[in-house]
Amino acid sequence: MSASPITALFDRTRAEDRAALVGYLPAGFPDKELSIAAIETMVEAGVDLVEVGLPYSDPVMDGPTIQAAADRALAGGTRISDVIEIAGRSAATGAPTVVMTYWNPVERYGVDRFALELAAAGGAGLITPDMIPDEAEEWMAASEAHGLDRIFLVAPSSSDERLAMTAEAASGFIYATAVMGVTGQREQTSSLAPELVGRLRKVTDKPVGVGLGVSNGAQAHEVAGFADAVIVGSALVRCLLDAPDAEAGLAALRRLVTDLRAGVER
Repeated sequence: MSASPITALFDRTRAEDRAALVGYLPAGFPDKELSIAAIETMVEAGVDLVEVGLPYSDPVMDGPTIQAAADRALAGGTRISDVIEIAGRSAATGAPTVVMTYWNPVERYGVDRFALELAAAGGAGLITPDMIPDEAEEWMAASEAHGLDRIFLVAPSSSDERLAMTAEAASGFIYATAVMGVTGQREQTSSLAPELVGRLRKVTDKPVGVGLGVSNGAQAHEVAGFADAVIVGSALVRCLLDAPDAEAGLAALRRLVTDLRAGVER
């Protein structure tokens, strides 16, 4: 069986001796076509792997920036079918693309149906912030059936036993949340992140991505020193949220991604 697009990406970045750059944007923000243009801009500027966020009205992890973007996407009528379509357009750029979603929308849509349609669109997997492996039997089966990677989260509070269990169940990479709390840009990266990644290294050789807080190239460089992937979300969303118009937003996005990519390659 051939390697998944995500596994192939990490094989390549490890051979290049650098971290992968992962960029997150909510589907349908600021609107459907602009979200596609934004993803294409990110990939052109250096994002290696795209996270397409499924806008959700009841987030438990998203900070105010991503909540504001998701609210706008929902107000604009973004639906799950749009998320899958946008993920497909993202995958068409050549960058492996995953959907990041809370579990309730997937369960309501139908787990196998969601997996089938995402795989058919070219998606590579799911990041599931509120789904833990010991409750993921249906998702494990659907992901196996449709060749999708399962990206589970771990936190600084995770026990060594849970780290090992989560790493065993995960595929593609493991998402290490570097801070306790909601997402958002931060002045400094978390001091807990290197320790968490070090603990994971003791139980798995699967790639580890670190997210929550990175907002510039210097921080990306710092995280790239100990992680396999640098995950950026709120800072990218802020480029579009603060822009006076679409052209300015895309230009700001390109500048930030260029800086972040230089950070992971230094």
